[in-house]
Amino acid sequence: MTLLYIVLATTAGGLLSVLIAAGLTVQVLGRLVKHLVSLSAGVLLGTALLHVLPEAFEQHDANSHALFLTLLLGLLFFFLLEKAELYRHGHHHEGDGHEHHHHYDEEQAGRGGWAVLVGDSIHNFCDGVIIAAAFLADVRLGWLTALAIVAHEIPQEVGDYIVLLNAGFTRARALLFNALSGLAAVAGGVIGYLVVEPWRPLFPYLLVVAASSFVYIAVADLMPQLQRRLRARDTLAQLAWLAAGLLSVVVIGGRH
Repeated sequence: MTLLYIVLATTAGGLLSVLIAAGLTVQVLGRLVKHLVSLSAGVLLGTALLHVLPEAFEQHDANSHALFLTLLLGLLFFFLLEKAELYRHGHHHEGDGHEHHHHYDEEQAGRGGWAVLVGDSIHNFCDGVIIAAAFLADVRLGWLTALAIVAHEIPQEVGDYIVLLNAGFTRARALLFNALSGLAAVAGGVIGYLVVEPWRPLFPYLLVVAASSFVYIAVADLMPQLQRRLRARDTLAQLAWLAAGLLSVVVIGGRH
């Protein structure tokens, strides 16, 4: 059953993002992404700080000093991975309110379109391994981790879809490439299940790596987008979506 849960959870993010992108116009997607960024920041931070890290530190054989070192190294690792453009977060595109210059999308996809897809595939593969480790530690934690990843994957994949579409990709081609990239998460989940299971003593450290990924994405990528000077109404909307993300984690997670 655990493997089935992992496959279902890793498939969900890619399918949801493709279905949302297929069913809405570019203008609607552009407005939707802004709210999803706030929502996913709340979900990621809530999952990492309220569930994943506590679960790691509650493991009976966990060494707190080693876990904090793992957290530090994890944050540095994801920073370096993003510097190498292998851990992209594609929320930015023309028309998203961030004042990108004309032909920004064309430059993003034309200059490194395949690098974007390769980077997203690596990102998705890592997410799959993270989901597998969480499910093997605790089924409820696995679903919470999957929720956090899905919340982030939807705006990421929608953003990439818009970039590819505005760069001249046909709608079908952009959706196909996003879907194929999403399948890397399923591969990561299955391989993670097969490889990680025999190494249960490493579970606390894998959970901390997962938490470092969530915290890095939220703090380094998502929250800076929310720091722009906005009208009071828009700021309240950001806070509401952020709070909704945190509240969903609290409600779904309950007491661990």
